[in-house]
Amino acid sequence: MVNDDNFDEEKNGESFAELFEQSAKQDAWLEPGQKVAARILKVSAEWIFIDIGQKGEGIVDCKEFLDLDGRVTVKDGDIISAYFLSSSHGEMRFTSKLGGGTSGNAQLEDAWRSGIPVEGQVEKEIKGGYEIRLGGTARAFCPFSQIALRRIDNPESLIGTRLAFRITDYAENGRNIVVSRRALLEEEQRRLREEAQAGISEGMTVTGTVTSLQDFGAFVDIGGLEGLLPISEIGWTRVNDVREALSIGQQVQVVIKMIDREKERISLSLKDTLADPWDRVLEKYPEGSFHTGNVSRLAPFGAFVTLGDGIDGLIHISKLGAGKRINNPREVLKEGEAVEVRVEGVNRAERRISLALAGVARAAEEEEATLAEFRRQAAESPKGMGTLGDLLQARMKNRK
Repeated sequence: MVNDDNFDEEKNGESFAELFEQSAKQDAWLEPGQKVAARILKVSAEWIFIDIGQKGEGIVDCKEFLDLDGRVTVKDGDIISAYFLSSSHGEMRFTSKLGGGTSGNAQLEDAWRSGIPVEGQVEKEIKGGYEIRLGGTARAFCPFSQIALRRIDNPESLIGTRLAFRITDYAENGRNIVVSRRALLEEEQRRLREEAQAGISEGMTVTGTVTSLQDFGAFVDIGGLEGLLPISEIGWTRVNDVREALSIGQQVQVVIKMIDREKERISLSLKDTLADPWDRVLEKYPEGSFHTGNVSRLAPFGAFVTLGDGIDGLIHISKLGAGKRINNPREVLKEGEAVEVRVEGVNRAERRISLALAGVARAAEEEEATLAEFRRQAAESPKGMGTLGDLLQARMKNRK
């Protein structure tokens, strides 16, 4: 009979589900080359025993942590990074990094099979790349294209430096080894990018640095991630040349508009950090007011006129001919021309402003005022003064 006391959650302090979850984590399999964070349990003369949070202990060769004088550089309780090599009879073998003075061909082959980084010294520049010394006697070749993420202007500057590499080819029992530093740098770059992506979301305002200018926009570094700032999102004013608005190295505040994690694309907006000029459009451009603007674009149906930053209005083609029918706005206006216009109507919701040429609008106002005045006079005049048409004709004769 099962003793219920063994499952007393309050007594044991942990639920069965929690214990099961911990057990599942402890029994998780490690893949060769998998990196773990481990706490040093004990440092002996030959081995360093580590706790990796699983059943059993891991061991690392003590020689990996010796300085030039032969002293161990770590102590009990330190946290180290280690790579899983193999497991045998419950003993898990780890390494911090291969390629030290004690590394042999067997360890280098393990590193190649498991993808574990190795440490090597750049010995000299040879045809097509560098000769790399791994450990005491092993030699490897690193092509120029695999030594860094980008081309190095002075390749000789790396000679004598110790760097981490990944073995990409291991042949002839270690006599033919090819390594890559770029593979590790790309992995680190991906890790940093994933961490940075996890910390951002659409709608956030972040600080970035302009890294590249293109005809269609600018690329901006926002802390390890690169996003595109389209030309249409640079400002409320129409931008024709990105280079006139931004410069490489410039610090900018941008809003994250869109994140596509699968394609690793980020879209940014500088415009969204600026005040929307349409918020005050009714105040600045009330119906009936006159303003001076520049013709920004001509279309078959009319002319667009820029009144201010981010504010364009439209003069319909029917209001361009001063009463005469025209076939194209270019018969009356040209792009870049300064014109005086009258605001005919404002639609804040749809961001539309209807305009008319000031001269045409004033003529229409005068005509309407004259017509209104004669109507008033006709209504007040005694009978026998003639019709409204007669009064208009008389007025026109007086003007002549």
